[in-house]
Amino acid sequence: MDIILQTNKLTKTFAGKGRQKKKVEAVKGVDLQVHKGEIFGFLGPNGAGKTTTLNMLTTLLAPTSGEATVVGHDLLKNPQKVREHIGYVSQAGGADTSATAKENLVLQSRLYGIPSAEAFKKAEMLIDRFQMKEFGDRKARTYSGGQRRRLDLALGIVHKPVLVFLDEPTTGLDPQSRAYFWEEIKRLKNDGMTVFLTTHYLEEADNLCDRVAIIDHGEIVAVDTTQQLKKQIGAESITVGFSNDAATEKAKAALSGQKFIEKLFPQENKLHLYVQDGGSLMPEVLRILDKENIQVQTIGLSKPSLDDVFLQKTGRSLREAGV
Repeated sequence: MDIILQTNKLTKTFAGKGRQKKKVEAVKGVDLQVHKGEIFGFLGPNGAGKTTTLNMLTTLLAPTSGEATVVGHDLLKNPQKVREHIGYVSQAGGADTSATAKENLVLQSRLYGIPSAEAFKKAEMLIDRFQMKEFGDRKARTYSGGQRRRLDLALGIVHKPVLVFLDEPTTGLDPQSRAYFWEEIKRLKNDGMTVFLTTHYLEEADNLCDRVAIIDHGEIVAVDTTQQLKKQIGAESITVGFSNDAATEKAKAALSGQKFIEKLFPQENKLHLYVQDGGSLMPEVLRILDKENIQVQTIGLSKPSLDDVFLQKTGRSLREAGV
């Protein structure tokens, strides 16, 4: 399988502020391989190093150390060639809000050296493809969040890049707009593009991505298909919630020695118990806790998820990691 992007020990360290001036290691030796034609997800909480990594791979930020090859070109030695073959849609977007969608798309095309007549045709085609006809002749400042993201995505692929980077493409969108974008991202893949997207949405990674790299505190903690990552968990999760730390610790002590529990992870005032056939074991868990006079506030059962993977790799839940 062709490799379209590869990094080797890629790092980024920022100088500290204030008297101490302690350096901040935002990205710590990231090794990645992205295959041609896949949707590759970069999953992690805010502050994990996703956007910093993306800014390096798109030539917007110089790495502190390490190497990378993007679309066959050395990131450090030939950044111009990299830029010619990639698309990039940032969280902030790149549209000129004082111009219409058509004007933005024509300008973007001209910047890539596309002749004027072809640029106008391309703008019309993209307006039709991304369903922007109703608002395409209005100034972009009047667009809703979902409409603005449609324009941003169109601007990112106006030159038909072989690899497109999407940084948190659906953050802040309503469910309907998010579902629309998921379909458009799948369409990019069907059109032959490789998609590298950052996200902190578990459902987005699960629904879209062929493979996922999980990053936390600047380090890759897992890389695989979503199915294989969840298969590593191999068991259902019983999550039990308690009212305070004392009850949680007491419950942990009572349950830790139970042979039917394969793994146990405490998290704040919760315990995550990984078991086989969780539905039949929930009453047994409650019986043990009741015997010890431990009051349960909540209890639930779930099949393996990417959040379970994140929890087991980092000791924290991605859903509750301040995303």
